[in-house]
Amino acid sequence: MRAGVALGSNLGDRLEHLRSARTKIIKLPGASEPFRFSPVYETDPIGCEPGAQKFFNAVMELDYAGHAQELLAALRAIEKSLGRDPTHRRSVSRTIDLDLLYLNNCTIDDADLQLPHPRLHMRRFVLAPLADIRPDVILPGQTKPIRALLNELADNSAVVRVADEW
Repeated sequence: MRAGVALGSNLGDRLEHLRSARTKIIKLPGASEPFRFSPVYETDPIGCEPGAQKFFNAVMELDYAGHAQELLAALRAIEKSLGRDPTHRRSVSRTIDLDLLYLNNCTIDDADLQLPHPRLHMRRFVLAPLADIRPDVILPGQTKPIRALLNELADNSAVVRVADEW
């Protein structure tokens, strides 16, 4: 099944944090090619504490042979291994943030996991990199492809491409 993962970092060596997370995701049991990687974008922090640094954001897609909950647990373990406290509050600066965006056409809505990600369609910092690798995908609950969602988005926050290869 195809899985989409958003990667973000706004503390320390942001690009290195994204690279480290990407490497760990590729090596997960059940992860396989083809892998797709968006460029890296720099974005303003949304809802973070005053004075928060800008984020580096990217999206990757991979084949995953397993359950969504297993992938989510693996992503959380990667976050922890890269210095993110599991009790970290939402919308606070962080070394790494990994969000499971979708897993094929799975729809899940429980306390720990919502698929597709419930705010994906409202976030330019996710839609822009996702449109680079999957512009025509239509996710469950949506009627338009990613490219159209991005073009119609009211959010005008700055999303600046900073690295094509990472």
